Amino acid sequence: MHIVKFKNQITMIKIVSLKGLAFPRLLITGILLTLVMLIMSASQMKAQTLWSLQDCINFAFEHNLDIKKQVLVVESNKANLLQTKLNTLPSINAGASTVNNWGRTIDQYTNEFATNRVRSDNLYIQGNITLFSGLQKVNMIKRNQLSVKFSQFSLDDLLDNISLTVAGYYLDILFNREILMVANEQLAVTEQQVKRMEKLVEAGTLAKGDLLNIQAQQAREELQVIESENRLEISFLTLQQLIDFPVTEDFDVQVPRLRSVEAPSIDITSDQIYNYAVLNRPEVKLAELTVDIAHKDISIARGQQSPVFSLGGSWGSGYSGLNTIGENPALVTRELGFTESGELVYTSYLQDQDFTTKGWGDQLNDNNNRSVGFYLNIPIFTGWQVRNSITRAKIAEESAQYDLQYTKNNLRKVIEQAYADAVAALKRYGSSMKQVEAQSEAFKYAEQKFDVGLLNSVEYNEIKKELTLAQSDLLQAKYDYIFKTTILSFYMGNPLSIE
Repeated sequence: MHIVKFKNQITMIKIVSLKGLAFPRLLITGILLTLVMLIMSASQMKAQTLWSLQDCINFAFEHNLDIKKQVLVVESNKANLLQTKLNTLPSINAGASTVNNWGRTIDQYTNEFATNRVRSDNLYIQGNITLFSGLQKVNMIKRNQLSVKFSQFSLDDLLDNISLTVAGYYLDILFNREILMVANEQLAVTEQQVKRMEKLVEAGTLAKGDLLNIQAQQAREELQVIESENRLEISFLTLQQLIDFPVTEDFDVQVPRLRSVEAPSIDITSDQIYNYAVLNRPEVKLAELTVDIAHKDISIARGQQSPVFSLGGSWGSGYSGLNTIGENPALVTRELGFTESGELVYTSYLQDQDFTTKGWGDQLNDNNNRSVGFYLNIPIFTGWQVRNSITRAKIAEESAQYDLQYTKNNLRKVIEQAYADAVAALKRYGSSMKQVEAQSEAFKYAEQKFDVGLLNSVEYNEIKKELTLAQSDLLQAKYDYIFKTTILSFYMGNPLSIE
């Protein structure tokens, strides 16, 4: 029976020799090679599922809904910017209509009364452009350009926050994994002691009470292993939920080559970090853009006080069913009478004409109308609306200035706190290293004494417990130092990395 163990399952491969059947050696060798290749292939597939920190961050960037929504905000602001630019172009409209009238009406093209059904058509095209409006459109374009930058920096700020959160949860997994390794190592040592003491008790050279004490210690350490496994599973779950990775699928992380902590140090001051961060951090950029946007709002509000000067033009024409012309006229001459001298007087006139409606194209030419005009609109009194708009814009700008100062002050506090935490973690790590070294030597000495019966199980367990606590404190200090220095490096504009 051969047992092959994967992460989530145990596969048993049983090779059976059938009586009476002689398998060629080559066939058996081929089967074994195939099984080995399958095992290696499965191992490689499993290895391919390991996620690096950057993999987790990239996956979060692609699937996080807050990020997707902020991307839409950026696109929306870009669309608004494009629209404000297009608003500087002329506005052109065209239209057409056809109308049938019944009853008494006056035709607009012939000025004649009509009592029958009359059809009339109208065509027009008109346009206008604002030549000057107090630079409101120009300032609106600049404001929307700032809005696009604002939304982009908001996206950058969101990405930074998610990156730091992912890094923290990723380090939690690595920390809990090492805690589990320590717990398993301590349990393995205790199990060896239990086996040794069972033999001594059976031989009658050791009291059973000592065996019971060490067995109780084994049970406690088994519980610690279970609790460590649970914490590790919870840390995996937390990271998967953060990056929106399905918890039903296999997920594991790489164990990277962490930043060296053999000779830990912090080679930069908090002032140096702040001086760089205040010029480059997205949260500061956001506050500065808020001030700039408020300043543009003041300019836009002041532009409402300015006269608006515009140019407009139009063309129009139409067709009327009453617009008729006579065809085939007959010239008629008749006598009117005589003059005093006896001469005959005649008159001539047209009669019996055929009237037809004038052609559509001819009427469009005849009824052609064009106009060009300049227009000036001067705001004289608007119920103090413009003045109040300016006042509110100034208040908003002043408030934005306070927010900017608050953001800078808060950034300084965050960096100073992060720096203090990093220094404290550095000191704690150095102290924990010394403590582990001392406890390790103490445990080795205690183990030697315990093996020869010079130390009872209670004292042995207490020393072993102190070593476990020291190892746990060292791991906490190690990962705390790595995370805190990672934050400081990130504030300095370096790529987020724990290696």
